[in-house]
Amino acid sequence: MTLALSSDQLLSTTRAVRHRLDLSRPVPRRLLEECVDLAVQAPSGRNRQRWHFVIVTDPERRAALADVWRAGVATPGASEPLPERDVRRASVARMDRVYSGTAHLYAHLHEVPALVVPCVEGRTDHAPVLRQAGTWGSILPAAWSFMLAARARGLGTCWTTGNLVDERESARVLGIPYDDVMQAALIPVAYTLGTDFRPAPRISRDRVLHWDQF
Repeated sequence: MTLALSSDQLLSTTRAVRHRLDLSRPVPRRLLEECVDLAVQAPSGRNRQRWHFVIVTDPERRAALADVWRAGVATPGASEPLPERDVRRASVARMDRVYSGTAHLYAHLHEVPALVVPCVEGRTDHAPVLRQAGTWGSILPAAWSFMLAARARGLGTCWTTGNLVDERESARVLGIPYDDVMQAALIPVAYTLGTDFRPAPRISRDRVLHWDQF
């Protein structure tokens, strides 16, 4: 099923879905493949197309990956406290719901029908900003396109990074060659309980838009 959404609706209602993931309904492989087909239409640095998508649907491997993610989330210091300016911004989006959603995902991640790990060839450990920008800029647009394509098909997603706390272990579980391929995230994918998502509260445009200088 493809939802009848305008481009503006698609862009403004692709939410981070946690509480409303349908854990009981399998996601057809065909839909996930369609999302990847659209994802790789995204731009990549010098058209190198070094992206990879590891999609995990096997229950045992999902459980193993979820355990790595949970250990990462629970690692002391994995999430730094928000600076005061970020707390003020975050209050617009009701952080209590964000924390509740994370707790829900912590308890149920292994039950999510598909876990998607976008990857890119080439590591940026200790690399200068220019190289980092080129590498991340060659996977993040594709991953976001995947999430938009999923939303258009009635699927919910959420950008998470708990697997990156121990990326080597995550790579071991998935057979990813750690020295050559870098993971970017772990994206749960499932049908949503309802599709009535709306634009989220955001800080005002005049606080983020700068003309000609910062």
